[in-house]
Amino acid sequence: MSTPHDVTRDTFDELMVPIYAPAPFIPVRGEGSRLWDQDGRDYIDFAGGIAVSGLGHVHPELLEALHEQSRRLWHLGNGYTNEPVLRLARQLVERTFADKVLFCNSGAEANEAALKLARRHAFERSGGQRTEIVSCEQSFHGRTLFTVSVGGQAKYREGFGPLPGGIRHVPFNDPEAASAAIGPHTCAVIVEPVQGEGGVMPARTEYLRHLRALCDRHGALLVFDEVQIGMGRSGALFAYMKYGVTPDILTAAKALGNGFPIGAMLTRNDIATSFQVGTHGTTYGGNPLACAVAGKVLEIMSRPEVLAGVDERHAWFMDGLTRINERHGVFSELRGMGLLLGAQLAPAWAGRSKEFVTLGARHGLVLLIAGPDVVRFAPSLIIPERDVEEGLRRFERVVAELAASGARAVA
Repeated sequence: MSTPHDVTRDTFDELMVPIYAPAPFIPVRGEGSRLWDQDGRDYIDFAGGIAVSGLGHVHPELLEALHEQSRRLWHLGNGYTNEPVLRLARQLVERTFADKVLFCNSGAEANEAALKLARRHAFERSGGQRTEIVSCEQSFHGRTLFTVSVGGQAKYREGFGPLPGGIRHVPFNDPEAASAAIGPHTCAVIVEPVQGEGGVMPARTEYLRHLRALCDRHGALLVFDEVQIGMGRSGALFAYMKYGVTPDILTAAKALGNGFPIGAMLTRNDIATSFQVGTHGTTYGGNPLACAVAGKVLEIMSRPEVLAGVDERHAWFMDGLTRINERHGVFSELRGMGLLLGAQLAPAWAGRSKEFVTLGARHGLVLLIAGPDVVRFAPSLIIPERDVEEGLRRFERVVAELAASGARAVA
């Protein structure tokens, strides 16, 4: 018999604004790639808090960094700087193309800053003649009014109008469409090297090279949204390194803090100067606690054995998922990069990705979706092989149970 708790899943329905529909269990403890709920039941975590817990739960080195900083200084505000933020900025600059960094609290805020900077940069050079932003269909860049407008999924924009203007959406991985849309009025092109919420769709290298060339030709800025695929998840520290295509602005968040909220916008000196004192700001951006944790995250993720291990784990997952699919045939494609993977449901299973997540919880497995037709995997970058094997065993039980229930007939 389970022990009574002072808060339960029903408490969410009673007190919380209903913008989420959380699982019926409440995790209370995590360690590595495992979680435990209020009743002590364990779960293998293949979701990583939506690609956030890149080093797993309660990593001892991160815990030490947080505790050490918590005894020193928590917050100052933007009238002062602090040591952890300066050290973190130096780490990012030394490891990337960037000269300057702006810190904030989330991926949405990082993208908001990037888009505002791009418009401001263009304004200073064209006097307001170059304002258009080009984005991709099925992209996702955040939930602020600006970023949700730039994102390429109409369902997230409906009911919030009037929306910011000057935004065009083009098909992803379509060079001809990009050529037709990008021109003298374009101030920025924003793209995810791997679309996460849009179905785990990697960009083709030639497509990103084409965007780079178009931006160079027309004087637009190329923005890479690496909020989900960045911070080691691709197998490189940032995916642009793997593609060999360098953006003008890059955004990062999620795994940068491994669960402690932080975001960052990286850019070059010649672009950064378009932001001056008072043109943008954030109360919590560069918080000493967040930056102390993120600095240790960046140090660990930069270790060669961690990045090399991503490709090894990619193979574990792809081999295991392929074997499962050979036996049950519910997926039409397995795709992704590094440890951001998507299993595309076969047509007979279209629209049922959430069922895999729901049933996964019953079998002690935490999963994600990427739309109604894709099961998404975003585990820790250092997940042990034994947890991968056990998680895939549990996943096969989920697949087998759903397969036994039957697929929908497809005309």
